[in-house]
Amino acid sequence: MLAGLDRQPLEAALTAVQTLVEQHGHLVVVYSRGVPAAVERRLHTIRALLESDRIALFRPDLPPLGVAVLARQLRQLASCDLGPGVLASAGRLLTHYIHAGALLGSVARLDRVPVVGLKSHARSWVPGSQFGVLAHPQPALVKAGPDVTLPGPEFGTWMLVGRGQLQSDWVTATLAPAWQVQGLRETEAPAESANWWGTGKLVEFCAYLPDLSVLYQLVASVRQSVCHWCGIDVIGDRCVFCSATPPPPAELTARPLRALTTG
Repeated sequence: MLAGLDRQPLEAALTAVQTLVEQHGHLVVVYSRGVPAAVERRLHTIRALLESDRIALFRPDLPPLGVAVLARQLRQLASCDLGPGVLASAGRLLTHYIHAGALLGSVARLDRVPVVGLKSHARSWVPGSQFGVLAHPQPALVKAGPDVTLPGPEFGTWMLVGRGQLQSDWVTATLAPAWQVQGLRETEAPAESANWWGTGKLVEFCAYLPDLSVLYQLVASVRQSVCHWCGIDVIGDRCVFCSATPPPPAELTARPLRALTTG
């Protein structure tokens, strides 16, 4: 939706974001930690200049393919009867149900997954080895082989596979059956994957909940509260639109809610 945001003149980028907010009421920007720093700076600059409580910036701790899956889940949920604050807050909740990783041809530049001890051991493995890496929810690294897998979800999932420059069927032939996935789809690896994983020789994968009814039930079952600052319904302990956290209970009962603004 906001491609090339950092390459546009600031005025044009401001207009594009303001138009989206005016058309849809609220805007939730989901982006990867692999995007250039200039993109993130531009996002925060735009939000500050617009002075709007209707723009949420969400950068989940997921690889690019996992971010894409999460964004799609939120788009599915947007068709349900969930308020914008609950929908935006759901991103953090649904992240817990995503298992994301990659098969890599090299771990020499793998610096986003805390498996340093395993990386030092990996240097002793023979050239040409391939490595299965789980980035979320629990980091893990193995030398890929026909009888070697990674710890997977304990609930039914589908798997999305994003193919990069690495030629291998380990993910589809070994990992997917071991995880007992109920369906499998393939696509190209996201443009940010090579930067995130430190190599373009990869096959990225993500196991996720595909059923909208299950996603909705998960989100709807969480207790909702009203943000004491901007007055919007949220789930969790921090408002994703104004970033306010709940005040101490005594302070919360001592003062009225601030009126929700239109800007």
